[in-house]
Amino acid sequence: MLTAELERAVLRGEDDPTCDLVLQELRRTMRAAAQPTPRILYGARRFFIPLEPFLFEGPADHKRLGRLARVSLDPIWQWIGRDLMAAEAKALTEDIERAFLAADHVKADRLVRALHDCAVQRIKEAIDALETSEKARRRFIVQVGTPRAIDDVTTLMRVLAIRDRLTDLARRLPDHIRSFEHEYIDQVKGHIDSARKALPKQIAQPADPCLFGLIMVSNRLAAPWQLIRIATRAADSDDVARIASTPYAVAVDIVLNDLEYQAGELRSELKVGRPVASLLKAMHDAARGLRTEMKLTADSPWGRQLGAIRGAISNLLSVELETTTGRVRRLLRPRPANEIVPGSLLDAIDVQDAEARVELVGACRHYAGELAVSEVTLRICSELTQYLETGTKILLDALRHAQNAERPFRHSQLDAAVRFCRTIFGPDYASVLAKAADAAIQGHPAERRSLRA
Repeated sequence: MLTAELERAVLRGEDDPTCDLVLQELRRTMRAAAQPTPRILYGARRFFIPLEPFLFEGPADHKRLGRLARVSLDPIWQWIGRDLMAAEAKALTEDIERAFLAADHVKADRLVRALHDCAVQRIKEAIDALETSEKARRRFIVQVGTPRAIDDVTTLMRVLAIRDRLTDLARRLPDHIRSFEHEYIDQVKGHIDSARKALPKQIAQPADPCLFGLIMVSNRLAAPWQLIRIATRAADSDDVARIASTPYAVAVDIVLNDLEYQAGELRSELKVGRPVASLLKAMHDAARGLRTEMKLTADSPWGRQLGAIRGAISNLLSVELETTTGRVRRLLRPRPANEIVPGSLLDAIDVQDAEARVELVGACRHYAGELAVSEVTLRICSELTQYLETGTKILLDALRHAQNAERPFRHSQLDAAVRFCRTIFGPDYASVLAKAADAAIQGHPAERRSLRA
């Protein structure tokens, strides 16, 4: 709320030096707390509107084809206003904000277009100058201030250069595509072909309408991996050589790049212990789609890229899976009474971590083949099944004969076993085990005396 009020004060022209200082600190604090970046001034927001379909929420150093990290927008805007075209940016943004405050949206849009055109020309000149000077490249990277400065600024320039074609294409595309079949494929291909033909070659790369148009299509697909179907349709074949010779081959590059990004997300999610079942399904479906929709040979460039991604996913999952049985055994190991602190319980964080790993094993059972973890998943499932089947009986017997001081700990062990069994054997088995644990408590001599009383 404070940030919004201060930004409105700036828009109204209330020039207070302390306002900028407070805004900078507010934005820094919100970024550090991983909160959404507060909206910057109207002129900057309008400037970046054409980028909206190509933004992603994630670290700025992640490489995504044709996309830009949202957190990179503010550094890029600062660079534009400070180093690229300081005078033009200052004059135009002030005019834009005055037009906005006067509710003259037609004038504001016209000024934004002028700012776009000027930025495209200046960025092109800046990028061209980097080809002849390594020193200029280093200075450029420092000035922009993002981990992938040249790629980020180039993506911005390419999108702004064809913004009108992309806006028109966005209006023509369906809002949501449940299944990307022939009817939708032909419709989408016709719209993109029209955008390609209408594009003056001197303002953008000929492949840009395909790349950015297909990214917009991917955003609207229920299953984004199905984007490769427009490539096979354009080639009228599933042969990778014929597909690679069409302009729509970039659809395969987009799907592979997204799969690579998902592998990075998997690493991050596993590190913090979040559920990954939906992510595993998305990666499984993409890998299977790539291998079934095309004749993807192991020695083709796409085949090698897919193999490398699957290998990385397999290595990552295997490391996590291998530790699962050990963690479960440490928690459920039957302990003698002299090792149990009276009234103690299993550590809730340890139980939660072990349960997350057991759930990962359960999820991998469904997707092991395409993620190249079939052997390790089968072995870990077998180990867990055998251990839980025998271990829960021992825990039940120990709970029946436990003394009052050790009963809370043994009960917490059975509660953890119920949670693990729910994933491995299903909810019915877990329910029966939970009832058996309750019966074991009720069958305890002290408990029976309490019930009689």
